[in-house]
Amino acid sequence: MTSGERKRADQLAQSHDLPEIVNRVRAQTPARLLAGRSGAAYRTNTQLELRAAHALARDAVRVEFDLLADLGGEFMRNWNLFEACSRAASKDEYLLRPDLGRSLNDASRANIARRCTPGNDLQVVIGDGLSVTAVAKQVPRLLPLLCEGASTRGWSVGATFVIRHCRVGILNDIGELLCPKVAILLIGERPGLATAESLSAYMAYGPKADDTDARRNLISNIHVRGLSAEQATQRILDLAALMMRTRESGCQLREQTPALPR
Repeated sequence: MTSGERKRADQLAQSHDLPEIVNRVRAQTPARLLAGRSGAAYRTNTQLELRAAHALARDAVRVEFDLLADLGGEFMRNWNLFEACSRAASKDEYLLRPDLGRSLNDASRANIARRCTPGNDLQVVIGDGLSVTAVAKQVPRLLPLLCEGASTRGWSVGATFVIRHCRVGILNDIGELLCPKVAILLIGERPGLATAESLSAYMAYGPKADDTDARRNLISNIHVRGLSAEQATQRILDLAALMMRTRESGCQLREQTPALPR
């Protein structure tokens, strides 16, 4: 019996000992509910799973973004992607100095100003954030859907680029440089022990210097067990339309999400 088969057999054996309602709840979440114990400790399988998840989370945070390896040469060519960088010169500096990740370095500002056309309806930017894994997994599916949907609505979309060592506050620099109606930052979320593949979309209407999180909106948990790329696209575009209509964003703007089925 392989390790995977042993793990599955152990899970099945445990599930047979639990009420049906508990099994149904466990099936709806990646959280480790009622994982069982051996004496006062976790079971061996649970302990090994936790250590593996922790290692994946650390890797997602620590690894440097490699555009060619993480996004693929064909994807880069199709979208004509280029790289910018925040004022954090290394991953260690990025982690220790969050403030440096909130603004672009001088060379990147000049390159963006040279290569990008300002004043578009949408400006989509990709940031590595705290999970390169999330960017590699979600962006190749999400970006084409976003741009296609924006085109269908008749919106102009600026040239997409990637920012290394990126924090959410860098939206302010994007707004000052390119003056879009709506700026969208696709950025890797801080990984947990459930997944390291979750992406966030931070959005702001006409972001400018000194804007805070109160002026931004967030659509999070974009991954295979959370919000699908299709669902995320619809919500992002609907929210962008609302921002353009009301000319505002942030805590005063209420996202109009469809009612959940009963």
